[in-house]
Amino acid sequence: MDLDVLNMFVIAGGTLAIPILAFVASFLLWPSALIRIYYWYWRRALGMQVRYANYDDYQFCYSYRGRPGYRPSILMLHGFSAHKDMWLSIVKFLPKNLHLVCVDMPGHEGTTRSALDDYSISGQAKRIHQFVECIKLNRKPFHLVGTSMGGNVAGVYAAQYPEDICSLTLICPAGLPSTTDSKFIKQLRELQESERIDRIPLIPSTPEEMADMLKLCSYVRFKVPQQILQGLVDVRIPHNDFYRKLFLEIADEKSRHSLHENMSKIKAPTQVIWGKQDQVLDVSGASVLASAIPDCHMYILENCGHSVVVERPRKTANLILEFLALLHSMDNNKKQA
Repeated sequence: MDLDVLNMFVIAGGTLAIPILAFVASFLLWPSALIRIYYWYWRRALGMQVRYANYDDYQFCYSYRGRPGYRPSILMLHGFSAHKDMWLSIVKFLPKNLHLVCVDMPGHEGTTRSALDDYSISGQAKRIHQFVECIKLNRKPFHLVGTSMGGNVAGVYAAQYPEDICSLTLICPAGLPSTTDSKFIKQLRELQESERIDRIPLIPSTPEEMADMLKLCSYVRFKVPQQILQGLVDVRIPHNDFYRKLFLEIADEKSRHSLHENMSKIKAPTQVIWGKQDQVLDVSGASVLASAIPDCHMYILENCGHSVVVERPRKTANLILEFLALLHSMDNNKKQA
């Protein structure tokens, strides 16, 4: 074989081997880095751009796609210990011409974390209002979406700043009393009785605890490799002290039933989506909201747990789009009447 041809094969082989070896090394040695790269790639693939907004000395981190248009913009609020990228699975199924904004909640990911900040649900709603004013999202009423803790904040926001929003989607929201204790609530009671409240099931510190948390949050059983579980834990461990402080804040009497205390003030058309097999927040909360909010559309998803956004992203995206289309049609009928 010609020496030049042999060199060409060697160079080509080396070029291919480098990224493969880098991937294997990342997977085995730095799984958390691989997870960050994964989210970065997924954001780029879906056209989501990351930006920062400042309110005095407070910084908000958010991602967005599209521009404000004739249809309402959509602001998405994630749940406890998550981040803006948790919405990517739903963004995938939303039209690219919709204006979407996903913000890191106070203290999470790229948004400022301060020991002096008010992390109660009311305090978080005030911070989100500051963010909305920063990016001028409320020039025109927008559609607000929130899940779990973010659903609690979204409901309180809708009650306290009704002029900002035109409609609301609450996905398995926290902040409601329940007649039926979920598996998670039972676990918390057991931990309190044994004085081991520092071992909160939603704050894993080992791959095994991470696997248990995924089982608690999902009806669908995902087969997650040990290395990925380790990577998920590695990403979270530096923030676990903050998560514990935040959890105690939102579980305190001041915030525990914030949504319930404010739901009668919600005047915007509201959509409630809940997984029937939710083990974190019992599905009976959906009926509580439906009976209190005048224009409430309730959807219970079969074979689905608390992580609706991850387990049923296409269905959730379609429900949101159908809800917005219904409201648009109703508005047109009113104008023509």
